[in-house]
Amino acid sequence: MIILLLILFPLAASLLLVFSGKETAKKPAFLISLIELAFTFYAYYLIRMEPASSALSFNTPWIASLGINFKLTCDGISMVLVLLTNILVPLIILSSFSKEYKNSNAFYALILFMQMALIGVFTAMDGFLFYIFWELALLPIYFICLLWGGEDRMRITFKFFVYTLAGSLFMLVALIFLYQHTAGPAHSFDINALYAAGNSLEAKPQAFVFWCMFLAFAIKMPIFPFHTWQPETYSTAPAQGTMLLSGIMLKMGTYGLLRWLMPMVPIGIAQWGETAIILSVIGIIYSSCIALVQKDMKRLIAYTSIAHVGLIAAGTMAFNVQGFQGALVQMFSHGINVVGLFFVVDIISSRTHTRDIAQLGGIRNSAPKFAIAFLFILLGSIALPLTNGFIGEFLLLSGLYQYNAWITAIAGLSVILGAVYMLRFYQNSMLGETNALTAPFIDLTSNEKAVLIPLIILVVGLGIYPKPLLDLTGPAVQQLINTVNVIKP
Repeated sequence: MIILLLILFPLAASLLLVFSGKETAKKPAFLISLIELAFTFYAYYLIRMEPASSALSFNTPWIASLGINFKLTCDGISMVLVLLTNILVPLIILSSFSKEYKNSNAFYALILFMQMALIGVFTAMDGFLFYIFWELALLPIYFICLLWGGEDRMRITFKFFVYTLAGSLFMLVALIFLYQHTAGPAHSFDINALYAAGNSLEAKPQAFVFWCMFLAFAIKMPIFPFHTWQPETYSTAPAQGTMLLSGIMLKMGTYGLLRWLMPMVPIGIAQWGETAIILSVIGIIYSSCIALVQKDMKRLIAYTSIAHVGLIAAGTMAFNVQGFQGALVQMFSHGINVVGLFFVVDIISSRTHTRDIAQLGGIRNSAPKFAIAFLFILLGSIALPLTNGFIGEFLLLSGLYQYNAWITAIAGLSVILGAVYMLRFYQNSMLGETNALTAPFIDLTSNEKAVLIPLIILVVGLGIYPKPLLDLTGPAVQQLINTVNVIKP
């Protein structure tokens, strides 16, 4: 069962690393992540050649008396996020090779453990199992930020933990509520049973479930006004922790909207979906405006992430094929772009020992290869045509336009604002004359090239030829839409 192997392999590897006591764990961790990536490519091959393959699903009773199964399935929707996770984890580990972390075996074990939990979140088809993996994914990133974070990390990490844990509890309440309404004398946490239970509810109970689950997902993404934990946490976390948070972990929230919330409470969506979309659009404009005045590189990228995720959430809530498919494509693209941007910021801050954009300038003169690599990542982030960011944004805005043209016009301002603050960042850091900080700036090392070149290939390759992602997500999205249409009251 390849799907079970995708979860058990990083789990076993993380336990071996943490108990090995080795301080040189980065190379074993990188090798393990590459093997996991090879398993993922095999799973991708299976899903393209034989979508109904038994190797892509696993189901066995877990707590039979409560109707809880250990049920996993990897369809086109899940596969996008599994691919993203297992492509990024090796690059994130590789990006740390120039750094030395105390207790490195624990550091890399936590990354692999988080990889396992994230794959569990993206493949779980039992509500209780989904919740368990959801909580397990929080633990490693909490300790990564707490133990290896920067200044004031204890206060900031505690705030992050409390925010996300509180949201998770609301989701648990909603899942238990739905469980109690599943049909038959024996209740079940199976995703299809929960879908049917949610659809059988009247308007008020559906609204209750909607807000409980939406709150959990909104905090994780995050969207306005549940975003206040994010900029501080991203700024304080170690570089690899920030990449895990922004590149992969926030996708748990957007995935939750698509997989769990949207098909579960269609009446709740009809009642409150517009409110959720408006909150998302407010977050897009608000975070874009704050990004315009940021001086700290890391906080700038953190606010751009809020804007991008707000558009993903709004497009998803539009509840149509273009919105759903655009959300999946943009989740993948955003993960690639934001990890690249945070790695660029890490390189700059490591060389110059500052994150203040005003103190930079002229880096292109000292490091032309680095400036070119940064430009490719930046162009993907601002969704230039023929880059990966364009495809997802186009589909999202198209889906949102079918919902409401005026909301789309306001949300579309993010394209203009994003170009302004990102190009200004590039201009102020890369162009102009060098100064005392940037004159000795070293160009890309071989290790840094090994991280940035695959990211650039994905930025350009998916922009020119997005067919593999569209073919992967299309049938699964259409099936989900059809399911909702069939079971909608």
